[in-house]
Amino acid sequence: MASFAQDVERGLTSLPKRLASKYFYDEIGSALFNAITCLPEYYLTGAETEILSDWGWQMVRLLDAPVDFLELGSGSAVKTRLLIGEALRVQPDLCYSPIDISTEALQASSLALVERYPSLRIRAFAGDYFDVLESHTIRRDRKMLAMLMGSNIGNYEPQEAGLLLRLLGDALLPGDGLLLGADLKKDRATLERAYNDPTGVTAAFNRNLLARVNRELGGDFDPRDFRHVACYDELRGSVDSFLEAREAAGVVIRALDLTVGIAGGERIHTESSYKFTDDEIAQLGAAAGFRHASVWHDRAKRFSVHLLVRLEAKAA
Repeated sequence: MASFAQDVERGLTSLPKRLASKYFYDEIGSALFNAITCLPEYYLTGAETEILSDWGWQMVRLLDAPVDFLELGSGSAVKTRLLIGEALRVQPDLCYSPIDISTEALQASSLALVERYPSLRIRAFAGDYFDVLESHTIRRDRKMLAMLMGSNIGNYEPQEAGLLLRLLGDALLPGDGLLLGADLKKDRATLERAYNDPTGVTAAFNRNLLARVNRELGGDFDPRDFRHVACYDELRGSVDSFLEAREAAGVVIRALDLTVGIAGGERIHTESSYKFTDDEIAQLGAAAGFRHASVWHDRAKRFSVHLLVRLEAKAA
């Protein structure tokens, strides 16, 4: 796996410049994102929580109990608690295996979960999803229900998203399930407002990437010199986020022995958030060896959660 330093050097010396969104989630970034999920403009978390509250009981019962959970991107695991609680209504214990790049988030959520659920066992994996899945270190005792929630799948370019689902499929057995949360395509104003709130929390979350470069790599970015930009590309179905330089600057990053020249108005790409239709999710799953079993929507039809079931591998 490339390190933070390697990815920063590669991204800031490429054209166009970019910083990988997976590095948003250090301790400060994770706290800022938790604040974003409480904003009225950022409907995604509320809509998905509504779905899990209304239909979580059905989701955990569609696979034959008992099941264990595997989650990519656990974060604070607040929504996951709804499913853990439902699973423990129908089985005496549960093993929960979260994967998250943020060690701090994993530790905090794991401690809170085992305190809340005495019959819960946790096997946590700190790292990039691809690296953990490719390492084949995930152990299983029984049927697995994997989870990729929060429209996390939308943060990957289409080719990467397909690869991630194939790797996840390789970690599952036929009959195992995957709950996949996906934000639905909708009008531009609603989408752009969700990623550019008027209070500026999302802007602070985006600029924290530059502050992280300063803290960990000895950079001298002034995050205030960069404007947060979020715009919806309807053709690609993606809300793209950038940090746009207000004026030209030369930024020194001491740990890399690197000076980065940035032109006034130049943008650093930090995130793409793809939106989907239900059919597009079914097609994405089918290409990775999953059968589309069910879908649930929030009452306003803004968000969807899909159950995909792993198929038998095709003979060579």
